Amino acid sequence: MVAKLFSATVIGIDAFPIEIEVNLTGVQSTSMKDSAISIVGLPDTAVKESRDRIYSAFVSSQFIPPRGFTVVNLAPADLRKEGAAFDLGIALGILGATEVLDKERLGRIAAIGELGLDGSVRPVKGALPIAAKLAALRTVSALLVPPANAREAALASGNAIPVFPVSTLKEAADLVNRGAGKPFRTELEKFDLSGINCDFNEVKGQFAARRALEIAAAGAHNTLLTGSPGTGKSMLAMRLPGILPPLSLAEALETSRIYSVLGMLAADMPLIDRRPFRSPHHTISDAGLIGGGRDPRPGEISLAHNGVLFLDELPEFKRNVLEVLRQPLEEGVVTVSRASGSCVFPARFMLCAAMNPCPCGRGEVELGCRCKPEEKRRYLKRISGPLLDRIDLRVPVRQLSENDLLKAPDGESSAVIRERVIKARQLQFERYAEWGFFNNSQLTPKALQKFCQVSASGEALLRNAINRYKLSPRAYSRILKVARTIADLAGSSNISDEHLFEAISFRETELGE
Repeated sequence: MVAKLFSATVIGIDAFPIEIEVNLTGVQSTSMKDSAISIVGLPDTAVKESRDRIYSAFVSSQFIPPRGFTVVNLAPADLRKEGAAFDLGIALGILGATEVLDKERLGRIAAIGELGLDGSVRPVKGALPIAAKLAALRTVSALLVPPANAREAALASGNAIPVFPVSTLKEAADLVNRGAGKPFRTELEKFDLSGINCDFNEVKGQFAARRALEIAAAGAHNTLLTGSPGTGKSMLAMRLPGILPPLSLAEALETSRIYSVLGMLAADMPLIDRRPFRSPHHTISDAGLIGGGRDPRPGEISLAHNGVLFLDELPEFKRNVLEVLRQPLEEGVVTVSRASGSCVFPARFMLCAAMNPCPCGRGEVELGCRCKPEEKRRYLKRISGPLLDRIDLRVPVRQLSENDLLKAPDGESSAVIRERVIKARQLQFERYAEWGFFNNSQLTPKALQKFCQVSASGEALLRNAINRYKLSPRAYSRILKVARTIADLAGSSNISDEHLFEAISFRETELGE
C-alpha cells in the first residue's frame, strides 16, 4: 500500500522537487498509541513534528488515523528537508496509502502547506520558486497550495499547471477524489511595473546632486552623498529607484523569488512591481547584510537585487560589515558558505550611501563645526580605500539658501528624468548586446579599451587627475565608465573633454584617494 505524490523544498532561493512516498502496514485504528509514523530523508525538526500536526488534523477533519507502522520517505534522501511545507503532502500521502484517496490521481499531484491542528492549511515560505520548479515537471498535473500562496504560485507557474487553493485538509482530499476543480489564475497584464513612488519634483534645489543621481541611474553607478544633517540626502536617495527603468517581467519574478523565500510577499501582491529600496540600520551584522545563518538565507543586499541599497550614516557601520560588500559590488552575486553547503544569492544592486562630512555633522566652521582635523581624519578613515574605490560618484549635498527653502520646488519630475535614463540605457543595451552585460558600470577591461577611447587632450585631463588624486587603476577605470555614461545621456558616441571633466569632478571631495 504505497502512495506517492510530489512536493518541494527550498535551499537558499532555489527550489528542488521532492517525491513523497508513504508505505502503510497494519489495520486502521482510532487510537494514537497504536499509530507510529517514521519520516526519513534528512528531515529537520519541523518536518519530524509534522506527525503530531497531521494526527490532530486527521481527527479534526474526521479522518481515521492510520494504525501500525507508517514510513514516509522524502526523496531524494540525501537532500536536507526543512520547514512545515510538507505537512499537506504527507497527510494526503497517508490518505492515499489508506485508500481514502485515489492513488492514481494523487500520483500526479504536488502539494505544499502547513497544517493547523484543526485541519486548516496555512501559508508557507517560498511558494513562488516552488511553483516555478514544479511547473517544469511534466509528471505534475496540479498543485495544491494554501489560499494565501495562490497568487504567487499561479504567477510563477505561468498557468503551466493548474493551481488550486485549499483551505483545509478535507477540501484538499475532496479535490483529489473529484479529479477536477476551478484553478486559480493570475493575469500578468494586471501588474503595473512602471509606477513611481517618490518624485524628484518634491525636492527643492540640489540640482548638482540631482544631476549626479541621474548619471548614476543611467549607468548603474554607485554613489556617495556627503552633507550635513537635514540637507536632503535621504530624500534624494529615496527618489533614485523612481528614475531607474521600470522592472522587466523577468527582473520582477527574479526579485520576487527572493522575497517569497523569506515570506515577505503579501497575499494580495505576489509580485515585486517596483525597484527595491532597502535601507538597513547601521547596527546590522554582516550576516544580516549579505545573508547567512546555519541554513543560509538571503540578506539585505539580495533584497535590494535589481534596485537600490541605501546605507545612511556610512561611517557608523562596522568595518567588517562594509568590507563584505566588495564581492557583490564587483560580481553582482554573493556566495555564503556553511558546513551544510554553499548558496549563491543574486545581489546586482546600486549602492547609494550617505554620510556627514565630520563627526558633528556641520562640516564647516561657519556652520558651527568645532571638530579638530585629526577627528575628521579618523572619522573619514572608517571607510576603507578599497570600498571607496568601488564608489563611482561622490556628491556633495549643500545647505539650501533661504531663497531655496522659501520657494516651491521647481525641478523636473522623476518621469521626465526617467525618460532620459531609459534612452541612455537603451544605447548601452544595444552597444553591449554581444558582450554579456548591459550597462556601463559592468564594462570589462577589454570593453573599456574599445568603448571608452579619449582624445589627446582627454588623456592630459586624465593624467592630471591621476597625479592629483593618486587614483588607483580601479578608480581610473570608473572615471572612464562615468564619462561614458555622461556621453550616453548627451547622445554622443564619443567621450569628449567636457564629459571627462564632469566625471573627474565627482572625485573632488575631502574623501580623496
